[in-house]
Amino acid sequence: MKISIVCLSALLILLSGLANAGQYEDATEEYKKGNFVEAIKLFQSLAELGNSKAQTNLGYMYEKGQGVAQDYNQAAELYEMPASKGNEDAQYNLGILYQQGKGVTKDNSKAAYWFKKAAEQGNISAQYNLGVIYSDGVTQDFKKAVDWYKKAAEQGYSSAQYNLANMYDQGQGVTQDHTQAAYWYRKSAEQGNAAAQASLGFKYSQAQGVTQDYKQAIDWYRKAAEQGNVTGQYNLGIFYDYGQGVAQDYKQAADWFRKAAEQGDIDAEYNLGLMYHNAKGVAQDYNQAAYWLIKSAEQGHAVAQFTLGTMYLLGQGVIEDYKQAVDWYKRAAEQGHPAGQSGLSNMYFLGEGVAKDLINAHLWANLAASNGDSRAVKLRNAIAKNMTQGQIAEAQKLAGECKKRNYKACE
Repeated sequence: MKISIVCLSALLILLSGLANAGQYEDATEEYKKGNFVEAIKLFQSLAELGNSKAQTNLGYMYEKGQGVAQDYNQAAELYEMPASKGNEDAQYNLGILYQQGKGVTKDNSKAAYWFKKAAEQGNISAQYNLGVIYSDGVTQDFKKAVDWYKKAAEQGYSSAQYNLANMYDQGQGVTQDHTQAAYWYRKSAEQGNAAAQASLGFKYSQAQGVTQDYKQAIDWYRKAAEQGNVTGQYNLGIFYDYGQGVAQDYKQAADWFRKAAEQGDIDAEYNLGLMYHNAKGVAQDYNQAAYWLIKSAEQGHAVAQFTLGTMYLLGQGVIEDYKQAVDWYKRAAEQGHPAGQSGLSNMYFLGEGVAKDLINAHLWANLAASNGDSRAVKLRNAIAKNMTQGQIAEAQKLAGECKKRNYKACE
């Protein structure tokens, strides 16, 4: 009798399992069709019976707002049970919620805990995200980051390959190795990762870990650029501008600089402004030159700041304004730009846009000369002819102090 009861119980469990499996397949099919409301109903009844996969899928639908109002709290609760029972998808998804602070208090330690649980089961996305937490998060450990990136990279995960290449490039958590960096950049680039393509282009242009090959550099930069990668666009512009590995073509250079500039790239903005200023690849247009140079200068580009100062001095593309010229020369000067320092010195010497001040004029000319501006030597000597020995000594003292302060608060 006991044997019969056991057999009957086993049969009932088997039949129940088969029924549940059939319902799970039905729910999955409804989901694939986009019938989210029906899928929710089927997953819900299975979830209430403790089906881990159904709980995980239901949690995902609450997280994404599919068939129900988006509810991160409910998603987190639904992930918790299957995650604790070892469901790797639930563990990964719960880790994401902790990483982003959605439905739970943001907690990188708990995110790392759940990512590790999933990663140890071979979950590739969890391995990658665990690498991110160790490289960028509060529990920074570059060696562990490398270990987890490598696990995901070896499974073909493009973003992990790219990040692993970066770790080799920077020597973080691993001995710096440009050959290994190039190897992993290529793996990622061949899968279409635009950032990796741009980085591989740089490797070929600088002969880092690969033989220098401008044509290869251009090829990879172009692949990245055509995907909208700003680094690829800017560097492709540089190659066309200088005619390296490709026929020199200022129009192409300007076109690529424009694409990068429109994304806010500081160097592309400067180069495009300069091309408008010098009529390279575009018709000369001082207004457009000023427009792009201002964008670059406001982001802190020292050469753009100096060039803009000169345009205000001459009234090119902007209304002539000596005070604005002084302001932009000063911004460049405070970054250690020699021509900017000379320009500021000259404004103090002439008293244009600022009160005439021979000590400050000598100070900035002296700094410009020490930073390699040969014309500043003549300027400094001309200024010195109008100064007493005491004033010159004071200017020299202030110049020394200014240099120690990194050219800040010098006047």
